[in-house]
Amino acid sequence: MPSNKLARTNDDIQLVMSKLLREIKDPRVNQGMISVTRVETTGDMRYCKIWLSVMGLQNEKEFKKGLKSASGWLRRELGNSLKLRNTPEPVFEIDHSIEYGAHINEIISSLDIKHDEDEE
Repeated sequence: MPSNKLARTNDDIQLVMSKLLREIKDPRVNQGMISVTRVETTGDMRYCKIWLSVMGLQNEKEFKKGLKSASGWLRRELGNSLKLRNTPEPVFEIDHSIEYGAHINEIISSLDIKHDEDEE
């Protein structure tokens, strides 16, 4: 369980990163709607793992390459926004949970369930 300060830092990083990701002009990154679903920062504040969910992702490999090339700029802007002593290095992971949830919702919606009117 992260400390209170670390939890606040995670929330701040999530907020700032969600704004910064919209400003990236690399077409490899601008593939769809990007949401920052979760952030976990290490206790020594060296790394922060950022989970991204992308609706409409065409090529995951190219998306990760684009993020890797923009990570230096993102780290600098993150440091300027948060005024931390050590700016954590961002490590990006793709979160497929929203996509999976939408798929499950589609399956449930497509089921042909007959309701008993006699029970009412």
